[in-house]
Amino acid sequence: MNQSFADTIVVLDFETTGLSPDNGDRAIEIGAVRIVNGVITEQFQALMNPGLRVNNFIADYTGITNAMLSDAASCSEVMAQFCDFIGDDNLLAHNASFDQKFLDNELAQISRSYQGEFTCSLLVSRRINIDAPSHSLGNLVNQLDLAEEGSFHRALFDAQMTAKLWLHMLDNINETYGIRRAPFSLMQQIACTPKKQIAKVLHNYSIQNASL
Repeated sequence: MNQSFADTIVVLDFETTGLSPDNGDRAIEIGAVRIVNGVITEQFQALMNPGLRVNNFIADYTGITNAMLSDAASCSEVMAQFCDFIGDDNLLAHNASFDQKFLDNELAQISRSYQGEFTCSLLVSRRINIDAPSHSLGNLVNQLDLAEEGSFHRALFDAQMTAKLWLHMLDNINETYGIRRAPFSLMQQIACTPKKQIAKVLHNYSIQNASL
């Protein structure tokens, strides 16, 4: 498996007790899909019991209740399984800084780590879907007509929709610039390049790699 291409990646999403592990918040659900050569090949989903109660806001927002978590495996058990699932793949999330913080925190609890690097579909979308009025996952999925039946703010569905958005943006780059398989490093570069320079970066890359 070639880890250097953006179409081979693990897409993940967390549901959590709050906004920051720095404030003691923990993960309560993980969902992920693996994309290999542009095709979703595997998925991972699990609720996890963080050892503390979920407040009413989070329960209403996610649909995940304390009763549902009471029988769930511990965070440490689930995250050990998820770390095995990740393997050496690169990682993607929508608003990745949020999910990366929780992934780092939960894996630190069990002295595990991952080898891949992160990129962010939210930041890439702001540079590829420039005319979108909103870059929230739900709004992008609806605007681009990618929607399927399911519930946002549940981890697996959000990961699946993020994967569809990602593949749509890779197709867009291919159709616009002739970049058939964008490297992961190019997508990382796009995520931190000013919007006005994106066309130039992609055009130059296309010219320099025309023979590949």
